[in-house]
Amino acid sequence: MAFDLTRCLEVLERTPHTLEVLLLELSPEWTMNNEGPDTWSPYDVIGHLIHGERTDWMPRMDIILSDHADKTFATFDRVAQFRESHGKPLATLLAEFHEVRAANLARVRGLHLTDAELDRTGTHPKFGTVTLRQLLATWTAHDLDHVMQITRVMAKQLKSDVGPWVEYLRVVRDPL
Repeated sequence: MAFDLTRCLEVLERTPHTLEVLLLELSPEWTMNNEGPDTWSPYDVIGHLIHGERTDWMPRMDIILSDHADKTFATFDRVAQFRESHGKPLATLLAEFHEVRAANLARVRGLHLTDAELDRTGTHPKFGTVTLRQLLATWTAHDLDHVMQITRVMAKQLKSDVGPWVEYLRVVRDPL
């Protein structure tokens, strides 16, 4: 499938609801456990998604669409959720994610982006020149990557209990 903003927005608008349905009111054993040292729980992932909504996708889009000479993106703090979300109930984080995502998608839709605008560029601190089209495609793939991560972390909570079926369950095997 080639990039199509409408198709990307279909996924982006569904992610908050998907995660609410999956995680809301689950026991902490599902939402707070991770895969081991330096890994994230589903709770941590939600905090990360919120931080990205506020400091990554839209600010970078604004830089790309601006007329400023310097199109360099700020470095994204990939672990900011550990301080920003600390102590907040998961239900609060899920509602916050839903709210900030809805506002961001309304902004994107309101821009009525043209192909020429989607081809405009900014400068990523690691990757160099990137287009708005690439940024928006990455935003979508990033959501799907984290949905996969959340379900993998949850499934691995049962790894030692699935017995011989582990052979058929890629989601619980190491490495994925």
